[in-house]
Amino acid sequence: MNRETTQAAATSPLLGRGEPSEALPCSSSSSASAATFPLVLSTFIALWGSYIFGNALGYSSPAESGIIEDLGLSLAEYSLFGSILSIGAIVGALLSGRIADFVGRRGAMWVSDVICIFGWLLIGFAQDALWLDCGRALLGCGIGLLTYAVPVYIAEITPKNLRGGFTALHEFVIGCSSSIAYLVGSIINWRVFALTGLIPCLIQFLGLLFIPESPRWLVKNGRDMAFEASLQQLRGKNVDISQEASEIRDYTIYLEWVTQKGFLDMFQQKYARCLIVGIGLMVFQQFGGMKGVLFYTASIFESAGFPSREGTVLAGITKIITSALGVLLLTIYGRRPLLLFSAAGAWLGALITALSFLFCDIHLWKELSSVSFLVGISVFIGAYELGLGSIPWIIMSEIYPVNIKGSAGSLSNLVSWFGSWAVSYSFNYLFEWSSAGIFFIYSCICGLAVLFIAKLVPETRGRTLEEIQISITEQEG
Repeated sequence: MNRETTQAAATSPLLGRGEPSEALPCSSSSSASAATFPLVLSTFIALWGSYIFGNALGYSSPAESGIIEDLGLSLAEYSLFGSILSIGAIVGALLSGRIADFVGRRGAMWVSDVICIFGWLLIGFAQDALWLDCGRALLGCGIGLLTYAVPVYIAEITPKNLRGGFTALHEFVIGCSSSIAYLVGSIINWRVFALTGLIPCLIQFLGLLFIPESPRWLVKNGRDMAFEASLQQLRGKNVDISQEASEIRDYTIYLEWVTQKGFLDMFQQKYARCLIVGIGLMVFQQFGGMKGVLFYTASIFESAGFPSREGTVLAGITKIITSALGVLLLTIYGRRPLLLFSAAGAWLGALITALSFLFCDIHLWKELSSVSFLVGISVFIGAYELGLGSIPWIIMSEIYPVNIKGSAGSLSNLVSWFGSWAVSYSFNYLFEWSSAGIFFIYSCICGLAVLFIAKLVPETRGRTLEEIQISITEQEG
């Protein structure tokens, strides 16, 4: 059988250019799959990884005064402790795709849990700054793995009609857990707080024993019987999975036939658009400035003349409400419209905030600028959390074909964490340079994000992963 015949045989059930319903006219049996108990349980266990992520992010702020007082750290030493999380996450991001391809999505979460457990133990029993930094770096490495493994696993186990809402829960849980960390950390000792971080790690570590591996990873690795058993378990014992199983198997075989394995394989022309979309969204997500705003919320509100505690509470409430709203709207309107609305809202919010600081600096309309600052910063945080905070991870987990998902996912993850570090590191310097100027910069970046999304980002709602990947690679091939 020649290459053209194999390609036609493998892709004929998947190709389609019209609406999702037209792409697979014979797949109605899988178009509205139910949320079975195994599917919900698997997602629930995976989302403990999101909780671990948010808990690690939220730890350093409420623990600051206790650690500095007990261990006698200088402000510079504590700043290193806080920032080294991102350095560890960059290492984890570099390895995330390879590890998830080698030991599976479930296996990658296991590895991450073990790393995070050692990290929390080092922090909880720390005797000096070295213990703290080593523990924090290990935590970063662990969550660098989780930021890839969790959304990819959820995307690969869910049917197309449920995938958006289920994968959006990743960012929602991160936001909730970081808010819980602020609350818990303010009322208990920092060592006890660190040891409570073991709880979600152990819950996920044990829970992974009771959920199946990703069917798409299993078929990619030639474990056909385990693939069908996993898919059947996730969809329900009495559900006919033959159509969905055939589509997944055929497309995976096709990819194995037409590609060579290796890191550079993802830089072929046919993968250009999915790489540009996946990495570009990560660039706009991070360099849009939200990490800097969330890390330094207190100082931003103080500079604007508002109490830092009330400002932090307002930001936290806004973040949780809009994250929850984003999960609901995603299932109704899809990825692309919500991303466009989110980026446009973040552009407007950053612009209003910049103008508020500008008017305050030149002592013009001082009372009005105070009100406009609250409006601007609330719109900026809320709009970002509505879509830009979560949807890039969803689209990243959807658009990369399984044969390059490890390499491309690692690259996207690396770009995201590097952007997070760069923004959080540079924010104080830029804010000191010009409080208005930094928000004008963020506004421009969010404006460019609107154009990028409108021009390049496809809608993926209501389509199988194979349909999405075929459509985006065929346009470039």
